[in-house]
Amino acid sequence: MGIVKSLALFILAGLFEIGGGYLVWLTLKEGKPWWYGLAGGIVLALYGVVATWQTANFGRVYATYGGIFILMALLFAWKIDGLKPDKWDIIGALIAVTGACMIIYMPRK
Repeated sequence: MGIVKSLALFILAGLFEIGGGYLVWLTLKEGKPWWYGLAGGIVLALYGVVATWQTANFGRVYATYGGIFILMALLFAWKIDGLKPDKWDIIGALIAVTGACMIIYMPRK
């Protein structure tokens, strides 16, 4: 699988994971209707399906998701919650994404 396609799948999965989790959060923490939580659960299940579209093994795929989700969660917090990332958020996210890309994309013997 090409890197661009793989990254697109990581981003799609990240949107499902963060979006689904956010809908559940809104239901349980902010009193939104029960169907927000139900929709969130469905979206979270779709995240699990998208993960299977990667061609690497389970462990490496999920390790990489972790690094990419860090960056996506910070972007989500900035755009949705208005929490602007500081320099430490940015540095940490760059370290995480760099490590994640090394785990998934470096050639193996």
